[in-house]
Amino acid sequence: MAKFQINPKFQMNRRKFLTSASLGLSGIALSGCDAFDSGLGIGGGLRSFLENANGLTWRAQRLLAGRDALAPEFTEADIRQPQRPNGVTAPDDDTYKGLLANNFADWRLEVAGLVQKPLSLTREQLQNMPSRTQITRHDCVEGWSCIAKWTGTPLSLVLDQAVVKPEARYVMFHCLDTIEQSLSGDIKYYGSIDLIDARHPQTILAYGLNGKPLPVENGAPLRVRVERQLGYKMPKYLYKIELVDSFTAIGGGRGGYWEDNGYDWYGGI
Repeated sequence: MAKFQINPKFQMNRRKFLTSASLGLSGIALSGCDAFDSGLGIGGGLRSFLENANGLTWRAQRLLAGRDALAPEFTEADIRQPQRPNGVTAPDDDTYKGLLANNFADWRLEVAGLVQKPLSLTREQLQNMPSRTQITRHDCVEGWSCIAKWTGTPLSLVLDQAVVKPEARYVMFHCLDTIEQSLSGDIKYYGSIDLIDARHPQTILAYGLNGKPLPVENGAPLRVRVERQLGYKMPKYLYKIELVDSFTAIGGGRGGYWEDNGYDWYGGI
């Protein structure tokens, strides 16, 4: 039987198509255009359309690229500027400020939820695990991109050490940056990916950027890199990983802070 191969030019066009589609849908959802406001509420007609389109993008990428297909990687010559910070760049959080003052010596990454062996890992312990370095392009939903070199621990190794229970479906990332203040208290950034993307070879817990320790403005001491997805799917200031079978009871129930506010859950490129 002849082996089916995807033409490289088709793969490039697929990536451009998926990026444009995701950016376009998110742009409509977040533009604030009055013509769309009435339909963007949860359960609204336009919101349902966008969610169905997001599901189509998710299935299309998995079908065309496969579970372990790699995002493009580059050379150091392609790094032409520092990694552009986005979102919160200096968390106004007393816990974070205390950890930063001690150079994160007291920081721990908690791994909890549907695991057989809950973990509490120091930054040194993570750095002593096998690492991966990759030069990749960060694509932001705002339309800009930036190439940088990231070094970190493959998330799959941490999950293997914690021994994920069979019923787990998603990895939730809990962060220390306050993204919003409400009457009920500070709302911290959070996000999620499924276990397929969590175990992807390019999904790492990054503690290094361009050959140096990860700076505060880019998420120190630890951030997530999920290279086949848009930037908002890569939380910064990470302190806890939680394995869950559903995220409907967490936050707004849509899998992440920006997802609760209209972004697509998958955010694939």
